Amino acid sequence: MAVRGLRGAITVSANDGTAIRAATRELLAALVDANGIVPDDVASVIFTVTPDLDADYPARAARDMGWHDVALLGATELAVPGGLPRCIRVLLHWNTTKSPHDLKHIYLGLAAQLRPDR
Repeated sequence: MAVRGLRGAITVSANDGTAIRAATRELLAALVDANGIVPDDVASVIFTVTPDLDADYPARAARDMGWHDVALLGATELAVPGGLPRCIRVLLHWNTTKSPHDLKHIYLGLAAQLRPDR
């Protein structure tokens, strides 16, 4: 079994704790569903948010989903001029037998423009 990095992103309608948690849950659920992830196989998750999202921690949504034994970390993205606003990004480190080619990275909402190839 190898550790693979799985990526995803989603945009949030407003800097609101409820909206941040809901968007994070939606993104994590989509990653789990698309890839058949079992939370016990997740080594860690890094969440980043754009500087305009500071009402809550995205990791809180993972904890609310029962991800109590997964190492979670949050950080702020660089404030790059012209960058996508109100965006949550995730890098999930997953123990799996799947090859990198078989991973399904998920980009939802306006974040789909970040990786149109996905």
